[in-house]
Amino acid sequence: MTERDHCGSAVGLFAGIGGLELGLHKAGFESVLLAENFEPAAAVLNARFPNAELVGDVRGLKRLPRNTEIVVGGFPCQDLSSVGPKSGISGTRSSLVGEIFRLLSDQPVPWVVLENVPFLLDLDRGRALRLVTSALEELGYTWAYRVLDAQCFGIPQRRRRWFLVASLVGDPRAVLLSRDQPSPPAAEPTCFGFYWTEGTRALGWAPNVIPPLKCGSTIGVPSPPAIFTSHRSIVTPDLRDAERLQGFRVDWTKPAELVAKQSIRWKLVGNAVSVKVAEWVAARIAQPTGTYDYSRDTQIEPDGKWPRAAWGGG
Repeated sequence: MTERDHCGSAVGLFAGIGGLELGLHKAGFESVLLAENFEPAAAVLNARFPNAELVGDVRGLKRLPRNTEIVVGGFPCQDLSSVGPKSGISGTRSSLVGEIFRLLSDQPVPWVVLENVPFLLDLDRGRALRLVTSALEELGYTWAYRVLDAQCFGIPQRRRRWFLVASLVGDPRAVLLSRDQPSPPAAEPTCFGFYWTEGTRALGWAPNVIPPLKCGSTIGVPSPPAIFTSHRSIVTPDLRDAERLQGFRVDWTKPAELVAKQSIRWKLVGNAVSVKVAEWVAARIAQPTGTYDYSRDTQIEPDGKWPRAAWGGG
């Protein structure tokens, strides 16, 4: 997909290393302001988005730039993750999503995109999602969300993330829920299995599966698996492969080494939004491709379980 004509100005909150923002750029949006308080991630943003204003703590941001078209934010997920403390939306870090609503209440913008872990739907019976959608509705937004998997976008990794699109001017359902034409797989699997490793030692073998890349191990070093391929060779993915898997060019996170050890780059990549998924969402905002038929949809019960996709507001 090629970069498109300029579609408007974007603001990225909790920007990380710019996965959402790079996807927006490829779809034609220009990032004018980025907020990120983790120094290694901020170093990456400073190098890769030199024309954007960079701020640290989002709590110190007084207002959004004038004429902002879209605000995006992968707000902190540590309190919402299935492997984290599970303290929920009121946790110290995940409660920062409230800063997005503070800024929007002062200056509404046409489009909003939020991203987080799918466990957001289940934790505390979906209380976090109810708070998020209620806040958007109070600001006049319609919204739709969907759990998207990176492997459906030409990326050879299974990575499920929750995306929400909200708008004052368009139909978020058409962005996230209208159908695409299916495309055939670009390649077939060629890996037979993997040896799991700890540092430089192989500890075991599992056939017909490939595990997640880990950003650390019990001895404090990156510990990628050794993958056995159909060519009877063993491949150990490195940091460059991790960047490619997320849709970044090689050495995208290299500027982080100016302020931290090289190993921090694994964490930065692991926490990032997959670029191609972000680009797909942004492209459908920039150029709507269809409408969504909601005639067979059913209403969510007030205290019911949140489905993998839903819409509301208006």
